[in-house]
Amino acid sequence: MAPTYLADKFSKALTYARYVVTGTDEQQRRWQQVYDLARLTEPQKRLVGGFEREMKVLVVSGIWCGDCVQQCPFLERIAEANPAKVAVRFVDRDQHRDLIEQLRINAGDRVPVALFMAEDFERCSVFGDRTLSRYRALARKQLGASCPIAIAAPDQDELAATLQDWLDEFERIALMLRLSSRLRQRHGD
Repeated sequence: MAPTYLADKFSKALTYARYVVTGTDEQQRRWQQVYDLARLTEPQKRLVGGFEREMKVLVVSGIWCGDCVQQCPFLERIAEANPAKVAVRFVDRDQHRDLIEQLRINAGDRVPVALFMAEDFERCSVFGDRTLSRYRALARKQLGASCPIAIAAPDQDELAATLQDWLDEFERIALMLRLSSRLRQRHGD
């Protein structure tokens, strides 16, 4: 995926608020429920606030998807902790088939999938469809279900663990970008 392709996709993607309102009233309620529960701790906010390089995150999602409901609000909360350096945008999986076909995981169109990019849209990482904590929680509840409907909010321990999984990936990319010789040369640091 060329940076020009990713920049074009990012420019067509929606902010979190605009993406959520594409859903039905019930879908919006579910997304809001998890968003309201998702809170970064003060140390987590300080960590994200210390990111020095711009990071673009393009999330392929489905407004209908239970895994997206239970993870995507975390991405928005992380971005809110440093809006000058972290930009998160969302695209619908079914409306961007050309993109999801390049991001298939285990031979499937999994969501959410986050593409982490540098300021110039060079690809750094692809992360998704579920974090380790999310997989552990699902395995405890039921083996075999691929996308719970997320009628009830997950418990606080699961929320905290899944948020930390995502935060770890954001931090990994922030460090990758900060230590990049290409970007250090560009920024003279």
